[in-house]
Amino acid sequence: MKKIFNISIFLLGFLIIFNSCEKKDFPTLNPKANTTITLSDNNIVLTDATAANDALTVSWTKPDFGFEAAASYSLLIDLSGGDFSAAQIISVGNVLEKTFTEGELNGKLLSLGVRPGIATDVDIMVQTKLSNSTILDSEPVTLTVTAYSSILDLSTDWGIVGSATPGAWGTPDIPDLPFYQTSTPGMLVAYVTLRSGEIKFRQNNSWTVNLGDDGADGTLEPNGANISVSAGTYKIDFDVTHSTYTITPYSWGIVGDATANGWNGPDIMLQYNPYNNDWKAAVTLAAGEIKFRFNNDWTTNYGDTGADGTLETGGDNIAVTAGNYIVTFDLENLTYQLEAVDLWGLVGDATPNGWTGPDTKFIPDFGLNEDTYYINGITLTAGDIKIRKNDDWAENYGDTGNDGTLESGGDNIPVTAGTYNIKIVISASTQTINIYPWQ
Repeated sequence: MKKIFNISIFLLGFLIIFNSCEKKDFPTLNPKANTTITLSDNNIVLTDATAANDALTVSWTKPDFGFEAAASYSLLIDLSGGDFSAAQIISVGNVLEKTFTEGELNGKLLSLGVRPGIATDVDIMVQTKLSNSTILDSEPVTLTVTAYSSILDLSTDWGIVGSATPGAWGTPDIPDLPFYQTSTPGMLVAYVTLRSGEIKFRQNNSWTVNLGDDGADGTLEPNGANISVSAGTYKIDFDVTHSTYTITPYSWGIVGDATANGWNGPDIMLQYNPYNNDWKAAVTLAAGEIKFRFNNDWTTNYGDTGADGTLETGGDNIAVTAGNYIVTFDLENLTYQLEAVDLWGLVGDATPNGWTGPDTKFIPDFGLNEDTYYINGITLTAGDIKIRKNDDWAENYGDTGNDGTLESGGDNIPVTAGTYNIKIVISASTQTINIYPWQ
């Protein structure tokens, strides 16, 4: 009898709870809930000289949800007429406006593929998020904006050709090693890695205008003698006005117990980036410390006393955590940056570290060629190679059919022994590889 009584009490309680839940009123979203966007200006010309100035304020009204709600907002920017599937997304939290500096807005536009110097229409939309399942999109508004190029153009029409260079004495698809402008009028500079052989200077990848050195005295003559060089990494200064040149051993590198070769080197070489007049490397670092030094030697080295991003001669070791980085070394301003990124690498029994890695890292193109990566001057043995991300097989590419088109998880790529420049393009729509042997 007691058992029946307890069951009755349980059923009665259940019915009370059920009825109270059944009668509860849940808020209903107002079907007309929306937001209206206002732009502080609808036609803007951005400039590098005023990059720190405010360029645009986007503000919007709070939607009438029909009940009190804590919403978060994001701005989406897309090329005009786009569907926002590849938009630039800026999360702003619970505020109702966002102000962009000229530099910040310019970076978003360049990432969209907006061409500098051309007035372009872009659409801006506000996305209101109440929950993972409740997201409201506003009607877009259109902004006409002119972006600027964020990269330097230090290019010239002069280059270095010869048996000591990757393209030898002239090979289709392999341009001459470039000379760049400097702050001194008429003075050009090239940062190059050469093998033992000969070089000359010429214009426009053509023999119409070429200079050599009769007498090996540092003075250049039209159609002059080939210039002999030994294998190494060099800075070549070329005085166009006076037809003179100098070739000096020159390299900057990263050294430390966070690098694969420790404090004794050889250092991880930095590559000159003419688009920002700085030096960069794509590296995998262990937890530890690093410094920057010149020509694999301690005579000239930089560290960071105070850990403030500013370099001092002989300064303190720089502590780093394990990870993949783009390292930037700005010699002119004595600053540096370590940007954590995903890195593509070359792996295989033809590479220096075999199939287990660490992989030889590709360095991104820091110019206008997005999704393009390079390894220059790598020595391979006869064998196979593949491309993979972050020294891991979770994302890797091979070349099934050996036709220059990469496939996810594709076949190993066979190579013969030699020294190569390798270029890959990996984007949502294109995956290709070009392997250029040093001739």
